[in-house]
Amino acid sequence: MPSISRRLLAVVLAAGASAAQAAWPEKPIRIVVTFAPGGASDIVAREISAPLAKALGQPVIVDNKPGAGGTLGGAEVARSAPDGYTLMLSNSTPLSIGPFTLAKLPYDPVKQFTHVAMLGVAPVAIMANPQAGIASLADLPKAAAAANGHLSFGSGGPGSIGQIVGEMLKADLKLNMTHVPYRGGAPMTTDLIAGIVPLGIDVITAYVPMMKSGQIKGIAVTSRTRSPLAPDVPTVVEQGRPDLVSDNYFGVSGPAGLPKEVNDKLAHALADVLLQPAIVKRFEELGITPLKMNSAEFAGFVEKQIRDWAPAIKAADIRP
Repeated sequence: MPSISRRLLAVVLAAGASAAQAAWPEKPIRIVVTFAPGGASDIVAREISAPLAKALGQPVIVDNKPGAGGTLGGAEVARSAPDGYTLMLSNSTPLSIGPFTLAKLPYDPVKQFTHVAMLGVAPVAIMANPQAGIASLADLPKAAAAANGHLSFGSGGPGSIGQIVGEMLKADLKLNMTHVPYRGGAPMTTDLIAGIVPLGIDVITAYVPMMKSGQIKGIAVTSRTRSPLAPDVPTVVEQGRPDLVSDNYFGVSGPAGLPKEVNDKLAHALADVLLQPAIVKRFEELGITPLKMNSAEFAGFVEKQIRDWAPAIKAADIRP
């Protein structure tokens, strides 16, 4: 009889645990963005937050945690409870770049996260102030020489994908350029428009309106084909620099050990959000190409990105 009681208790406890997971979410969900407000990741997180909240029946709060090459927010999510209430708007910087710019790895970007779903990819834009006299990549050596080696480029922060692409650009064209890190894309944009920095390098997402208005001149995108949002901006491939091809990705990740029921429910809700006409239109406006991947595929993608970025990070000796 005691053994039957123990088995019955085990069944009841298992059913209770399953019911608790099935009830997720029962309180607000937080999405950590590893950059300051106004950048590409912040824009994407805010675009999906309202429809995701409607799909899940709980508020979805965007929480900006910039710093340390994107790893400050990444570390907070990695050490959070795997209950589905703390997530990260994942991208190249906190997962594939930032951790490897530090002397001590703050977390394992594969083992310490549950990579729930990919949202999409967007190219990096290499941009210039219109008064800088830079119309293409071929103009950069002349501009650097005219600046006596003081040609500078801004990015959304130390260890960001903008800095990585800038360092790759320096090496590829054998340029003498200085990196100017900002606390996010928004302050970098202000200085780029004002001419304080002649060049800016960042994910294209936040910059299309300024390029269309003429406030910023796009000189290259790091995709193999032109962005439909900036069809006049040639690719790095067209300009003879195929080694500069690179995409930033956007996804949603949580701490390792996220229950399968929570992971599946969240992934399903995100898939539904990405099919909504308003989100499809907004992603098109932001230059983001939707890319559907399940959790295992997304984890494999992150691992591949790490391998792809490693040589450039090591060669540039980047430190946030």
